[in-house]
Amino acid sequence: MLETVINIHAAKTHLSQLVARAEKGGRITIARAGKPVAQLVPVPRRKRRLPADDPLLNLAKFGFDGPGGKLNNEDIDRIVYGA
Repeated sequence: MLETVINIHAAKTHLSQLVARAEKGGRITIARAGKPVAQLVPVPRRKRRLPADDPLLNLAKFGFDGPGGKLNNEDIDRIVYGA
């Protein structure tokens, strides 16, 4: 996405739109008398971590007997990846 340079007055007038553009990855440079003085950039997003007790991370503990019988992580890897 291209960087935009905008003067302070226009930035105050269109702040909501500029913030929305920054959220989408845009970089906005705010200038006073044509000289850059500040930047509006997106905040890095933090990755969500799965809780340690998530069933997908602990199939051996949370597994259950189904049509194919009880499957553990190694069985699933073998079925999915052919390993």
